[in-house]
Amino acid sequence: MAETNTIHLPYSELVSLLEAIFIAHGVSTSNARILAENCAGCERDGSLSHGIFRMAGYVSSLDSGWVDGQAVPEVEDVGPSFVRVDAKGGFTQPAFFAGKPLLIEKVKQTGVAVLAIRRSHHFSALWPDVEPFAEEGFVALSAVNSMACVVPYGGTKAVFGTNPVAFASPRAGKAPFVFDQASSAIAHGDVQIAAREGHELKPGMGVDRDGEPTTDPKAILDGGALLPFGGHKGNSIALMVEILSAALTGGYFSGEFDWSGHKGAQTPFTGQFFVVIDPERGGNDAFAERVAGICELVLEAGQDRLPGDRRHLTRARATTDGIPLSVENYEKLRSLSGA
Repeated sequence: MAETNTIHLPYSELVSLLEAIFIAHGVSTSNARILAENCAGCERDGSLSHGIFRMAGYVSSLDSGWVDGQAVPEVEDVGPSFVRVDAKGGFTQPAFFAGKPLLIEKVKQTGVAVLAIRRSHHFSALWPDVEPFAEEGFVALSAVNSMACVVPYGGTKAVFGTNPVAFASPRAGKAPFVFDQASSAIAHGDVQIAAREGHELKPGMGVDRDGEPTTDPKAILDGGALLPFGGHKGNSIALMVEILSAALTGGYFSGEFDWSGHKGAQTPFTGQFFVVIDPERGGNDAFAERVAGICELVLEAGQDRLPGDRRHLTRARATTDGIPLSVENYEKLRSLSGA
């Protein structure tokens, strides 16, 4: 029996509520729908650090004037396999949707294409950006940088964002193989959740304001910093993401933008990189079957599940039973919408 302090909303109902919040805080109708579907999808799939938990940050950034909810992205066709999009200071997702049709057209023509988004605010999980490509039969890789909160390996000052990389591939007989992982030891949103709920972190995830190792999430958030995963190896990936997402796209590096004049700003003003591939050009008619085969070998070797498998189970439950929300969070969302 469901707990009395929990309600279950259909995905469409949560999307409508989130859409109303975005519109109430200055987002255009078309942009609001894209953002609402993204956020509701994360909540539905159990990516709670990027679901409704983020709504207060979206609203705060919008209300501060830091991000332009009315922005109309500018798509630029700059080569046979290259698309650029200027997000015009708006959220990344509308810019991505604006550039996606031309990107797919180029992939079908040439077999591979790049999408470079600049002057954009990304505040969500990265898997929703790449998974749809795999559902259409393509292989996709994306990287995005964020606000400086990760100290380089052996360094003393935060330079990198959590700088995630996401990858998606078709897989025969099952949902696409998808992973989405930060180059930091833990996602910044998970640190915020741990601080809110009073949980300690595992050792090796962050340092306090004096550069000393700590397991206290509040100390990390209060002038401290996260660490790269795997020491110098994660550090190299974080640096690669800065190069692809900012240097290549024309966006800002994680520590380059200044939001000090916008009290309440939380969304990083950076860039995002995509490369999408048509696997049929590889000359292997059994690509999706081969992917399924290597995934099965991994499971047979003893790994209990693959990245993304738990999300799909959570999605299936939510599709049947609705998306679980505490009554407290539901009322907070209604308040943000002005209802």
